[in-house]
Amino acid sequence: MAHPGTASAPGRTPAWRYAIGMLGTSIPINMIKGSMILFYVDILGLDVRAYGAVMVVYAVIDAIDNPLLGHLSDRTRSRFGRRRPWLLVGAPMLVACMIAFFSAPTSLQGMGLLLWFAVFAILCEAFDSMLNANYGALLPELYPRERDRAVANGLRQGFQLVALVISLAATPLLTTSVFGTEDSTQGFQITAIIYGAVALVVIVFMALGARENPRYSTRERPPLLRSVWSIVRDRMFWTVGLTGACYGMAMAFVLSGIQLYVRYSLGLPVGNALYLQGIVILVSAGGLVVWTGVVARRGALWTWRLAFAVLAVSFAALFFATDLGTAIAAGVLVGAGWSGMLATNDLIVARVLDADAARNGEHREGLFLSAFGFFGRLNGIVTGLALTSLGVFFGYNSGDDPGTDPGLAFRVYLCVYPFVLTAIGAVAARFISVPLETPTDPPPPDPVAGSTDPSSPDPVAGAEESASSGPVDGSGVERPR
Repeated sequence: MAHPGTASAPGRTPAWRYAIGMLGTSIPINMIKGSMILFYVDILGLDVRAYGAVMVVYAVIDAIDNPLLGHLSDRTRSRFGRRRPWLLVGAPMLVACMIAFFSAPTSLQGMGLLLWFAVFAILCEAFDSMLNANYGALLPELYPRERDRAVANGLRQGFQLVALVISLAATPLLTTSVFGTEDSTQGFQITAIIYGAVALVVIVFMALGARENPRYSTRERPPLLRSVWSIVRDRMFWTVGLTGACYGMAMAFVLSGIQLYVRYSLGLPVGNALYLQGIVILVSAGGLVVWTGVVARRGALWTWRLAFAVLAVSFAALFFATDLGTAIAAGVLVGAGWSGMLATNDLIVARVLDADAARNGEHREGLFLSAFGFFGRLNGIVTGLALTSLGVFFGYNSGDDPGTDPGLAFRVYLCVYPFVLTAIGAVAARFISVPLETPTDPPPPDPVAGSTDPSSPDPVAGAEESASSGPVDGSGVERPR
């Protein structure tokens, strides 16, 4: 029987019920990121310099609103929980903005086209941030132990890959052949409406089934400035965040450039991106099972480092592809490295969140994940500047002015830039240290065992991790081998 003033423990949320939410949150934003350059630059004729400028502004705005959204989520107190209200509000708003994003009138030109792109790109990213800050915050709360967390994360990444099959691999075919043509925009609008309906149903289904821990809502509401200052002083926030950003930025290049890589570098119709994207996603789906098994044996940190190295090598292989067959062969390696990062990157971040909760006695997953989202906002700046560089170095300014060698331009965009980023990340990961697995809400100390520190790590979990991942010291931090 619960003591007065305390909330009873919630029932367990089935891992699949939580994980399926990734299908809904991934479909809209991946269609947007995967098709925005093709739609606005190559078809509607938006100049890449204007595109790059918008992406810089959009990233700055998003870096500001992300911590605020996460903080508001942490402070929310309602009978529906902290995260679910934001998920139920954010889902229809994101869907509406995505449909508007791909409904730009073909008559728009110049400043009118630029403003339409800027407004709806920023709104889509803001509502996507609202969804993902809250959805991501549920992972460490619903599944405190890393073994359970790894299973739930593996399942949700599997659903993300299904979403990518829909939003990336199938989109070029649907927009250019089924509902539209290579040079029209009608197919994008119809596809966006269909994807939006699917995403809305899935997110609502997940949110209504998530059983948040009411104990987290009974604690003191953390003030914004003090919380932000505490996070920015955390060394692990910067080391893990910047290293993970190398992976995130590399995949942002892939999402935004693969259709134009197929068109210009391989000299094929955009619809052929279906086959290249499809093989990458299928390999990633199968690889999740393998990588999750490696995590169970060697730990998340060791596996994360290995996956980084594999991903870096894969981009080097993709650079030398000359046709669809060789590109697909390189794509197998890309899928292998990518699935390793999907299986491990969020586990590394969750360790940092666990350590923060244990150290400060406050569950600030929403704010902390939104602060980590700051590094994700670098994606927009970097991809915008990289696209602008194609105009400087190769003369590619838009679909109306592609320059003399757009094939080399997008080979550099899709392969060279991601290779440099992931190579840096692979080296940096070798020097990263993360906390041992620590339950976010340890049970009261056992007087027989003589434990007096309620925030001390679980000795069983600590022994398992130190044996599987790497040596540790007295600070409770896993050290690099």
